Amino acid sequence: MKLACQIFNPDRQATWLVWLHGLLGCGNEWLPIVSACNQHASLVIDLPGHGDSADITAVGGFAGMSKLLNETLLACQIHDYWLIGYSLGGRFAMYYATQNYATQNHATHSHQKGLRGILVEGGNPGLFSQQERDARLLHDRHWAQRFRKESMLAVLADWYQQPVFADLSPEQRSHFIHLRSRNRGCSIADMLENTSLGHQPWLVPALQKLTVPFAYLCGEHDQKFKEIVKQYALPSKIIPQAGHNTHSSNPADFSAAVNHFLSLFG
Repeated sequence: MKLACQIFNPDRQATWLVWLHGLLGCGNEWLPIVSACNQHASLVIDLPGHGDSADITAVGGFAGMSKLLNETLLACQIHDYWLIGYSLGGRFAMYYATQNYATQNHATHSHQKGLRGILVEGGNPGLFSQQERDARLLHDRHWAQRFRKESMLAVLADWYQQPVFADLSPEQRSHFIHLRSRNRGCSIADMLENTSLGHQPWLVPALQKLTVPFAYLCGEHDQKFKEIVKQYALPSKIIPQAGHNTHSSNPADFSAAVNHFLSLFG
């Protein structure tokens, strides 16, 4: 099965960029950044439960998403690529890259050999303890129930009051609520449960051993993820005048950081 996707600048000779959005988002939100990174060919994907992939369910969580991504890349004949992911998309990019590392080191079959590197924006590398993971599962099940039973506008009004979105102005918060309200509540609920941080492996040890380039882009006002970057010594670039959704609040500096990092590797 192939995920819904769009192709831009396919005639470029540089390595492909594959863009992965966050929960409640869609591929179109990357388009200003894709335009600023137009020396590369780009594949912009709608993740399961979102956009034009709303009818696709991420059965099996990140493992199932890896299979869907591999099938999408194969259908698009993309064999050399970078993954660039925000929030949920960033978590998936880290999972995908670390599974690639594991499969290569155990000499097992891997569809991910074309991965050239990852850029992660505001993605959590995982929770260390089972207690933290269990608490997160309960947290995400609560939100999933609300997405299934209540109107999107009502749930999103509370969703964007969470501490990670504290940097948003009232106007920005209103904009995101309006934008995200186009989603289907049941599809978002399924995705939230299937890809909960409570199900995600603890990826830090594997990230520290990655053999492909890796950078973490973090907004200067994103206190939670700045602390994560510092705590685990992840290779990072701080984007000024930006919070959790850096590519939305400061697209110019975000794009410049992406282009600079990619330029270091040809």
